[in-house]
Amino acid sequence: MKLATVFNVRGSQVHVRPPLSSSRVRVSSFPRTLTFSSTTKHANPLSVSRALSFDIQEGTRRPFLELPPSSWGNHFLSASVNESEVEALAKQIDQLKAKVGGMLMSPTGETKEKICLIYQLISLGLSYHFENEIEEILKDAFGEIEEMTADEDDLYTISVMFWVFRTYRHHMSSDVFERFKGDDGKFKKCLVNDAKGMLSLYEAAHLGTTTEDILDEAVDFTLDHLEGLAKGASPHLSRLIQNALFLPHHQNIPILFSREFISFYAKEKDHNETLLKFAKVNFNYLQLLYKQELKTLAKWWKDLDLRSKLPHYFRDRIVECYIFGIGVFFEAQCSQGRAAVAKFIKLFTILDDTYDRYASLDEAISLGDCVERWDPEAMDNLPPYLKIVFRLTLDIFGEYEREARLEGRSYSIHEMIEEFKRFIRANVAFRKWEDSGELPSFDEYMEVGDVEVGIYITTASSFIGMGNMAEKEAYEWLKSRPKLIDAASTKTRLMNDMTGFKDDMGRGYEATGINLYMKQHGATEEEAFREFRKRIRVSDKIMVEEFLKTKDVLPRQIVMRLINADRMSAVTYRMGEGYTHPEDNFKHYITSLLDDPIPL
Repeated sequence: MKLATVFNVRGSQVHVRPPLSSSRVRVSSFPRTLTFSSTTKHANPLSVSRALSFDIQEGTRRPFLELPPSSWGNHFLSASVNESEVEALAKQIDQLKAKVGGMLMSPTGETKEKICLIYQLISLGLSYHFENEIEEILKDAFGEIEEMTADEDDLYTISVMFWVFRTYRHHMSSDVFERFKGDDGKFKKCLVNDAKGMLSLYEAAHLGTTTEDILDEAVDFTLDHLEGLAKGASPHLSRLIQNALFLPHHQNIPILFSREFISFYAKEKDHNETLLKFAKVNFNYLQLLYKQELKTLAKWWKDLDLRSKLPHYFRDRIVECYIFGIGVFFEAQCSQGRAAVAKFIKLFTILDDTYDRYASLDEAISLGDCVERWDPEAMDNLPPYLKIVFRLTLDIFGEYEREARLEGRSYSIHEMIEEFKRFIRANVAFRKWEDSGELPSFDEYMEVGDVEVGIYITTASSFIGMGNMAEKEAYEWLKSRPKLIDAASTKTRLMNDMTGFKDDMGRGYEATGINLYMKQHGATEEEAFREFRKRIRVSDKIMVEEFLKTKDVLPRQIVMRLINADRMSAVTYRMGEGYTHPEDNFKHYITSLLDDPIPL
């Protein structure tokens, strides 16, 4: 899916406005395959279905690529969850939570030790049980940061403290790492003997801003040595290093990182048995909860029966949609949030494939007009299949509206609909580019493409699932077009374009980000990819910078939904477009999160 399409939106300056008659163009992003490399081979788009089908509508033969049903079939629809097992795990969680809470809030514990414990709680997927306590501890500790770090020369400890403080939006100075440099201004060579310290420095350096050269130097320094350190480390530490090189902790979704970290922590000689047991029990409890929720979602999808009502041009990915819900909301109490995001991603998938792979230009514009009017009677002139798509849109938003009304949050639906309209306008603009062959400049493309990629609307959908926690201030922040969301949108747009470049060009779609950059700047393909990687890294830094600034603006749990949406984007695109082609990494993620419990 143009997962870009799940994650798209940009600032209020975007010139995508009704009426839907702009002459701009569009880049199709189906299917998104491959890593961010111009040299990787791309699969033939026809290999997905191996057949070109035709649909007879209004006397014309319309070719489209027929996609198969989900490879998961009824696997999760027929899954059974033992309620007594759920209750037993919940009881254990209550007992273990009390013990670990005692460790965290002990009046005799050293502050630095507590911060290291907080890092373990985050890594093990347990910190959500203690958010208030963690905030209190870190607030007090940050007031003593100078005294705490004055004589500390352990690389691991300093790096972990830096990572934790910044993760909770305390702007700890990167100058703290100057002590690890020698007289030549470079990081000391002796640091290479400390594998865990080097890994922690690498992780900390990914929380740098645009003005912190020392953290760029730290990334380069650690990258020069971590692969070698992985080869000489114990098997479990080696795997942790390799995972970090693939995707740093800060850029990974919490539950995926925790699933791996639990296995690592179990093999550490100095692990705490209570903490380890709590992590295992908590993960298994979450897994059963996820399976229950997915069963309900799968039944909803089956009852819609869209595969018998629509041509098979859309991706049947309800399980993968639910993984997006987990990525944004992994915590036990966030069932409503997971359902809201998963249904929204499903709707986006259908709309994305409708605009990208099936609808004619006139139909695309007509659907856009219906969305602008937001009236069931507006669809009278739509072809039968688009009536089904528009009705699905209204029904899903109707569900959200009923929930919001019960919570006294009707204003949230209005704001979400407005974001949705912006998203559809961008899709129509892309489609016009595609059909006209009239190429925009790269800058024009990015202005619209950042909206089309869906980060803003995905963030809005996550707010819907947060109940009264996401009040008007959250939507006002969204409407202000904050730099944090702009940066996440740009990053996702660039990743999407890199991943789909060969495939799009192979199908004759020239209005792609890479191609337009090459034309505007006279660059080679290799130079364009290099520039996109550079811009992605800059976007990461801007996101950290702006994330730290939100501390006095919004509750952390609200901002984290945007951060987690960005992480889900990174996970999806890291090795190709995992949503469209979930056979490899994405399938492994699903199995590890939903099928394979951790032995207790």
